[in-house]
Amino acid sequence: MDAFLSVQGLGKTYTVAGRPAPAPVFESVSFGIERGEFVCIIGHSGCGKTTILNILAGLEQASEGYVFMDGREVRGPSLDRGVVFQGHALMPWLSALQNIAFAVQSRWPEWSRARVEDHARRFVALVGLEGAELRKPAELSGGMKQRVGIARAFAIQPRMLLLDEPFGALDALTRGVIQDELLRICAETRQTVFMITHDVDEAILLADRILLMSNGPRARVAEVVRNTMPRERTRLSIHHDPQYYRIRNHLVDFLVHRSRLIQQGAADAASAGGQGVPREVSPGLDTSPTSPEIPA
Repeated sequence: MDAFLSVQGLGKTYTVAGRPAPAPVFESVSFGIERGEFVCIIGHSGCGKTTILNILAGLEQASEGYVFMDGREVRGPSLDRGVVFQGHALMPWLSALQNIAFAVQSRWPEWSRARVEDHARRFVALVGLEGAELRKPAELSGGMKQRVGIARAFAIQPRMLLLDEPFGALDALTRGVIQDELLRICAETRQTVFMITHDVDEAILLADRILLMSNGPRARVAEVVRNTMPRERTRLSIHHDPQYYRIRNHLVDFLVHRSRLIQQGAADAASAGGQGVPREVSPGLDTSPTSPEIPA
């Protein structure tokens, strides 16, 4: 059976002074996401993570390759895909409730005003913003603005949610609270999610699988890490599981060492006919008797 989202041979080359750049930012990127799965992608700056997300959203065109969602090729933006960026992108002249209602009205233009508002209020409650729904963005904290953005994305009931480092600008405490909210909402709705993050611990907490990108140019998905920890994990208990340190060490080792080595050999691999499908690993199930070393 084909994956709900299928990415096949994706590549992106930008032009410089009207001419193609010497090398693509990324190439031969292929992966799939199952319905209801939460997938994170990690890699150093410049490897094309945001460009990949924008292509999935239909906001940018790939230079090569294809994206299919539920058997249909992605050719442009659609309300079937909700996007939350690091910047909240709220309309400053509208209240939190009105920002959400505007998206709902766009999704269901035939609905009455009362039905739109009732639907929007359900998602205000879902992200814990009751009492603040009539405030405008300038009157909200950074964390509250991101909650509005998340509520707006969920309110249109997208078939897939795309998150571009939505918590990157938040303080650690607020970030943790919203991570918990996101976990709870995704568990309730069985939402399919693709998320960019630079935070290894965030990826382990949220994701079912983690895509590891090698460095650019000619970046690729070098490895897929399956999170074998119980899905009902929490920030308070996650570090008590031995699998957590095995997975974390594996991710950190990739980011610090292996991503650069893979990038150095990318040109040779490309000339040899491409890199193929990335291997999937489950480092959390390592049964080595050696105790895992906790990175500093």
